[in-house]
Amino acid sequence: MSSYLFLRTKPRRRRQGKTDYRKRLKLVKSGVERLVVRRTNRRLIAQLVRSKAGGDQTMITVSSDMLASYGWKASFKSTPAAYLTGVMLGKKALEKGFKEAILDMGVYRSVKGSRIYAVLKGVLDAGLHVPASEEMLPDEDRIRGRHITKYYPTARQNTASPLFSRTDEQYIQKLEENVVKVKQMIMEGSGDE
Repeated sequence: MSSYLFLRTKPRRRRQGKTDYRKRLKLVKSGVERLVVRRTNRRLIAQLVRSKAGGDQTMITVSSDMLASYGWKASFKSTPAAYLTGVMLGKKALEKGFKEAILDMGVYRSVKGSRIYAVLKGVLDAGLHVPASEEMLPDEDRIRGRHITKYYPTARQNTASPLFSRTDEQYIQKLEENVVKVKQMIMEGSGDE
C-alpha cells in the first residue's frame, strides 16, 4: 500500500493574503472591541468592531474622506488625514460609551510612524484607551504635516509630477494650522457630518 500525503488547502482569505487567522484569533479572544484600520488607494477607513459568534459587528465606521465636511482640502491618505480620522473615530467611540479598544492591523506590516499608527495616535488623543508603544507613533512634525509643507515647493517645480495637482496651494502652505483647526472642529462637534 502506498502512502499518500494529504495536503490541507488553506482558507480562501488566507490564500488571498487578506486574513491572518492566528493573529485574528488572539484579538478576538481578548473580548475587547477592535480598532480596525484599512487603507485604500485614495483614503483610510477606521472602524470599531465587536467580535460576536457568527460574525463581526461594526459599531462605528469613519473614513478619511469625511474630513471634507470639516473643510479639509488636502489628501485623504496623508499622515495628517490619518491622524484626524483617528480623532474622529475616537470622539464618536467615546460618545457611544466605548472606553477601550485593541489595534487590529490585519495583514499590514508594523512600520514605525506609519499612517496606521497615525490613526492610532488620533484615537489616543481623542481619549480612547488603546494599548500602544509610544515609540511606534509618528512624531508631531509628521502629524502636523510639516514634511508635506517642506516638500511642496520642490514638487510644484516639477511640472511632470501630478502630486498636489488638486490641492489649493495656500492650504498646503498653512497645513499645520489647518490640522489644528480641523481637529478643534472635530472635538467641538462642528461640521457637516
